[in-house]
Amino acid sequence: MFRNTYDSDNTVFSPQGRLHQVEYALEAVKQGSAAVGLRSKTHSILLALKVCYIFCSYVQITLIDCQRSTGELASYQQKMFRIDDHVGIAIAGLTSDARVLSNFMRQQAMSSKMAFNRPVPVNRLVSAIADKAQVNTQEYGRRPYGVGFLVIGQDRSGPHLYEFSPSGNSYEYYAMSIGARSQSAKTYLEKHYESFADCSLEDLIKHGLHALRETLQQDKDLNVNNTSIGIVGAPSVHEKTTNVSFRILEGETIQPFLDTMVPKDAPAAAPAPPASTDEDVQMAE
Repeated sequence: MFRNTYDSDNTVFSPQGRLHQVEYALEAVKQGSAAVGLRSKTHSILLALKVCYIFCSYVQITLIDCQRSTGELASYQQKMFRIDDHVGIAIAGLTSDARVLSNFMRQQAMSSKMAFNRPVPVNRLVSAIADKAQVNTQEYGRRPYGVGFLVIGQDRSGPHLYEFSPSGNSYEYYAMSIGARSQSAKTYLEKHYESFADCSLEDLIKHGLHALRETLQQDKDLNVNNTSIGIVGAPSVHEKTTNVSFRILEGETIQPFLDTMVPKDAPAAAPAPPASTDEDVQMAE
């Protein structure tokens, strides 16, 4: 039943110094659909791949791609949550655990606003949920949360992107991906991250969409039904709003961003011919 005799409790270390229950929780994050986060000097964005669940009678029978689901029995899985005007999250893993943690983050944000009359700093909010998750890895009778977050926000120090994991760790990134097949997205982000700081919002979203597309199967592609975009910062030219707080774009509103993507089968641009170094010599008459 168990992999070994040390994985039945989250308070027992194995001889190798590992907590197997925590590692299993990290595996739950890897089973969730992919989410990608990026930040520049002016914006932080999230991109997530939505999935659909089909229910038959009272039993959930399968998890399928949104493109294949038909009829009224299919429902979308929410991948992004608004925490405050300046903070939003994308999730990978157990949605029920994400709902509990997101409610806790909202309470922390509200308490800070009531006590200090200012928005809570993003790093303090991330540290609060990391401390909450760490308790579940140390006390008997608890289980680790089976969900990971990408947290974006903007405060006095600028835009931020954090990753939170069930182990209680949190890190700040320029770009990050979590969920199923996220390594392919990370490979793309590692190749291009140096240009993200000076990108416009439109270019930043374009990079994010390309990274998210890397997590799909070969015969799939991004569309308005399976993609969500979360933004903190000034609106793009495609948005009909002046709102700078966290907002989630779904449906037809993301079509202009999808249209900017380079097709998968687009041929690579041919290199420009080298300039000739020979100078024309004018003959003297």
